[in-house]
Amino acid sequence: MRSVKVSDYMTDYVMTFTADTDLFQAIGTMLERKISGAPVLDKEGNVIGILSEWDCLKRILHGSYYEEVGGTVGDYMQTEVLTISPNDDIVDVADNITKKGWRRSIPVMDNGKLVGILSCPDILKVIYDFDEHTGEGAHGRA
Repeated sequence: MRSVKVSDYMTDYVMTFTADTDLFQAIGTMLERKISGAPVLDKEGNVIGILSEWDCLKRILHGSYYEEVGGTVGDYMQTEVLTISPNDDIVDVADNITKKGWRRSIPVMDNGKLVGILSCPDILKVIYDFDEHTGEGAHGRA
C-alpha cells in the first residue's frame, strides 16, 4: 500500500470538551454529532485527556451501581492520550494502534496545536479508497 499522510484523511473540525463540561452535556453532544469521543482541552488549548463513548458507558454503569451517576468530563476522561502528527504515515499509525489495542480517536497535533482527529473509520476509508482506485481489491465484486 502506498504511503498516505494522516492529514489526507483526518477530520479537521474537532469537537472538544473541557474538564469541567457536564458529563451528560458531553454525552448529548456526542450523540447529536454522531461522534464516538472527543479530546479534552485545558484553558490554554492543550490536550489533557480524551473522552469516549466507551468511557461514558463504563463509568455510568459503574456509577449507577453505587447510585452516583453524573459528574464532569474530567471525572471520566482518559488522561493517557496518544497523539500523532499530520505528516505521519497512516498505515504506520494503524499498525501502531492495533498493536497497542488503542480504540479511541487520535488527536492530530502540529507544533503543539490540535489540528484534527483521526478515527478508525478514517483509517478504513484509506484502505477502501486504495482498493477502489487500484482495482486490486475484492470489494464490489460478486
